[in-house]
Amino acid sequence: MTIHSIVCTKLLSTNAHLGRRVAAHHFKVYICGSRNGIAILDSDKTLICLRNAFHFIGSPIRQKGRSFFLKTETFIIYEIMEEMASCINDSQWRIGAFLTNSCSSPKKIRSRKKKINLGSNQQPDCVVILDADRKSSVILEADRSQIPIASLVDSTIPLGSYKRITYPIPANDPIQFVYLFRHSITKTVILERGRIVAMKEKKELIDRPFPRRIGFFDRSSGQIPS
Repeated sequence: MTIHSIVCTKLLSTNAHLGRRVAAHHFKVYICGSRNGIAILDSDKTLICLRNAFHFIGSPIRQKGRSFFLKTETFIIYEIMEEMASCINDSQWRIGAFLTNSCSSPKKIRSRKKKINLGSNQQPDCVVILDADRKSSVILEADRSQIPIASLVDSTIPLGSYKRITYPIPANDPIQFVYLFRHSITKTVILERGRIVAMKEKKELIDRPFPRRIGFFDRSSGQIPS
């Protein structure tokens, strides 16, 4: 089996290809058929979208940027945090217009943000959403702030939210696929950080001055003359 077929088989095992009974018209480009009234998503297109999304998620890491992850189940976020460390913002969207009003909000609201630990005032470089159905307000706000979005999208996602997502990933979101997606994100982070460390070590090696050669080595005596 090829790597492509193995990955597609893994996607099928998580039931990520099973959509809802009613598929939105704009989503039909990702649907390869239906069975018993349930939309069947094209795993090949899901895989292509996943690759594009992982490349996008890795970009802020290469540039030392910040990522904003949102999911209803917070334990999934904390598992991602163990690998993401300093480049993740685990804040919850508790106050409306957190991004669009970050500079113009009153002092009272800004102080409240600090109390509930909404994280840094720095605007994130990307937003990753694992349940777009419940985060329409977040999608709208990120779009207003011109922040690119990567999100899992199901066959019933409204057109308004779908058009605002920069990197849609057509897939159902059972817990098995969410864990697979989370695992792939952490692997992407580890890979990108490994590349950063390797490039840094290579640069330090190139910039390191060569030791000054003094005299020559006498094999007979095993001494280096002064």
